[in-house]
Amino acid sequence: MALEEGQNGGAEKVAVEVSFKSFKPQLFVEAPKANDAVQFYKTAFGAVETCRTTQPKRKADQELPHIVSAQLQLAGSTFLVSDLSDDSASTKAGGTVFAMCLETEDVEAAVTKAVAAGAVAEGGVVDGEGACCCAERVTTVKDPYGFVWQFCSPADKCGANVEA
Repeated sequence: MALEEGQNGGAEKVAVEVSFKSFKPQLFVEAPKANDAVQFYKTAFGAVETCRTTQPKRKADQELPHIVSAQLQLAGSTFLVSDLSDDSASTKAGGTVFAMCLETEDVEAAVTKAVAAGAVAEGGVVDGEGACCCAERVTTVKDPYGFVWQFCSPADKCGANVEA
């Protein structure tokens, strides 16, 4: 295994051979709304739930077990939806996910479906040079849990030049 000087903490030696199998963004929603959020992502975006971890102790006033975390697949990617509790690592770290981008040929239909499921459209559709992410058109919605989602239509050509 090759060793290199650490770039973020001095001259200690660190291993450079690391293999990651996946990257899963995790969305934290106010407890106990994870189940509602999962249903929203299924309805609004067509996400497919592939795994769920629940709290084994059911309270008398709950119809369904409390979700700790659910794994969803959407457009070839995987993300997690989890309840945010007072002792969650994310509350201590202070990190959040800003926006997720979903590429689609029909931006307006995506907005209509998301709004019908409970999202709020934020602004209008931006076309051409005002769009971002090498997209021809882009707009955003905010889901009921405060997360911003961008809908982007693919551009014929990406005008950005990336330097190595």
